[in-house]
Amino acid sequence: MIELLDIGINNAVAIRISGKVTEDDMELVLNKAREKIETHGSIVIFEQLDSFKGIEVAAIVEEFKYLFDVGVSNISRAAILTDKKWVKTIVGIEDKVFRHIEMKCFSVEEKELAIEFLKNG
Repeated sequence: MIELLDIGINNAVAIRISGKVTEDDMELVLNKAREKIETHGSIVIFEQLDSFKGIEVAAIVEEFKYLFDVGVSNISRAAILTDKKWVKTIVGIEDKVFRHIEMKCFSVEEKELAIEFLKNG
């Protein structure tokens, strides 16, 4: 399940992930990203990972369609709140692959630092 959050940054797509990510969840987030890009030109991403129990194949397909249509060039920063070591490892790899996006992990207790990171980007 994905829940949209308001973190007080106009061009932010902010979400909380808990459980399994569905196709509907992915469509919700990607539509919000499109809307924010149309309004602001570029976006920042805030992800709070409470728990993760997988992702539906249809959700992955939706994400690939979005990446093919829109790309990632209009994402400047991403902040991920997690205490999971495997997530930190993946974010470290993604940070190297997507060099124009500054990605950083924060512990769950560092939510305000993560928001400041996004504001100052």
